[in-house]
Amino acid sequence: MKKSILFVCLGNICRSPAAEGIMRQMVEKAGQSDSIEVDSAGTYSGHAGDLPDVRMRRAASKRGYDLVHRARPIREEDFERFDMIVVMDDMNYEKVHRLAPSRREAEKIFRMREFFDTFSEWSYVPDPYYEGADGFELVLDMLEEGCRNLLTRISE
Repeated sequence: MKKSILFVCLGNICRSPAAEGIMRQMVEKAGQSDSIEVDSAGTYSGHAGDLPDVRMRRAASKRGYDLVHRARPIREEDFERFDMIVVMDDMNYEKVHRLAPSRREAEKIFRMREFFDTFSEWSYVPDPYYEGADGFELVLDMLEEGCRNLLTRISE
């Protein structure tokens, strides 16, 4: 049975497209591309159609990730299409939760922090948009760990 995951952040130009790119590569390396679908979206539509932030693309590229997703807002129909909706912070959680068409659909929403081990002291994935290069590296470290643990969880 195919599983589908949607990653969500604010503008869909930093954290969520990075999570999508990381997870996509992990899924491909695990030979599970036919059984796991990955996408990303944002709670804010102001960047719709844009590529990920150039700083995130640069940092991700150094790690071997090619971020080519075009930003889009989350839509109500995403709750039907995806098995899991993984948000980056509490603000995203609240906005996505309000969009859920039912309580059952809201049960599909998870926080990325639920998949952390070494970053367990963090309650969210920080938005690197206003940070320097170190902020993007930290976010990539967090997302790599979270995606690895998420992949393990859904593969069991």
